[in-house]
Amino acid sequence: MPRRARIMLANTPVHIIQRGKNKQACFYHEEDYRVYLDWLNKYSQSCRCSIHAYVLMSNHVHLLLTSSTATGASEMMKRLGQRYAQYFNRAYQKSGTLWGGRFKSCLIEEGPYLMSCYRYIESTPVMKSVVEAPEDYPWSSYHGNGKAEINEILTSHALYKSQGVDTYSRQKAYRELFRYPLDEGLVKVIGSSTNGNAVLGSEEFQNEVEAQLGRRVTKGISGRPCSQKNEKKKSGMLSNVNL
Repeated sequence: MPRRARIMLANTPVHIIQRGKNKQACFYHEEDYRVYLDWLNKYSQSCRCSIHAYVLMSNHVHLLLTSSTATGASEMMKRLGQRYAQYFNRAYQKSGTLWGGRFKSCLIEEGPYLMSCYRYIESTPVMKSVVEAPEDYPWSSYHGNGKAEINEILTSHALYKSQGVDTYSRQKAYRELFRYPLDEGLVKVIGSSTNGNAVLGSEEFQNEVEAQLGRRVTKGISGRPCSQKNEKKKSGMLSNVNL
């Protein structure tokens, strides 16, 4: 069975997850994280992708970005993944594939869904019990989005900028979003949508994306058409979770 085509649109935020093969580590030392971030900065610019948030865990990566073209994100991930894998294999005298297959992705509707994805990404080290607070983890964008640290990789999304009238108020409002843990239902929906190459957003947003792409944008299920329609509504709406 052919692989399902990616759901990508120009100028629409996308959440990406890329994991090490068999969930094995893809970062061993601090230099590894720095090398990956340097090339993320380089290839995001050359592929016209604006990076809004990221976190590098020991065996996987989360990115939130917007590409000015429909193919920009895929091209960036291809170049970045190949370049880093070459570095990693040379550095640790390994061979073969570093990454566990294709990266996972989902389009994100702007609004509460997008800000929730910001939180999801930068809260990952806390949810994985690596640190107690986002600011304690050095390899994420939280220090740029929530603190005063300069980060050349980041390009603030318009919605992030709307959180305040200036940098100080914006970052203060952003930090407030992290005062409470993410709703467990929301965490599951974001993870399911990304791993399923679906769309995270309202039913209206899903319909808009389907109209542009001319194909279904929710996770495939078996059963009669009526059950598929109900599943589409359930997968696209977060009415039962707290954004």
